[in-house]
Amino acid sequence: MNFNSVDEILEFAIDREKEAVKFYASFAQEAPSEALRQTFIDFSKEEEKHVALLSDISGNKAKIDSYQFKKIPDLKISDYMVDTAYEKGMPMPDVLKLAMKREEKSVKLYQFLANQTDNADAKKLFQILVQEESKHKLGLESMYDDYLADMDG
Repeated sequence: MNFNSVDEILEFAIDREKEAVKFYASFAQEAPSEALRQTFIDFSKEEEKHVALLSDISGNKAKIDSYQFKKIPDLKISDYMVDTAYEKGMPMPDVLKLAMKREEKSVKLYQFLANQTDNADAKKLFQILVQEESKHKLGLESMYDDYLADMDG
């Protein structure tokens, strides 16, 4: 991946976030429970916020500057999973695996993009997105872990 400008990096990231919005919105429509449906709707809305943040860095300067970084635990559950393709009607554990893997890739992508730019605002923005996507990954990994625990009981 070679980028010639911060704008190209941002455009690429915006496209990825727009895909994520659609990804979670489509899962919300197929979710077997209201709680899961709401979770996917919330994730879709979070990804929409990322699109807005990326789309107007200069307009979001205060938001970027005031962002508080926190250590997000990484359960690393998705690290040991094989990437699979989405199939309509796939069982919920597989949907969660797919979503976890997607968030894991987003974390790695934004870490990579942060290292690709010397623009301080863009670098911080990508670091913010690393943290935000890490939160999503943790949420999905926790849901997956809870789902498996419920299956045992």
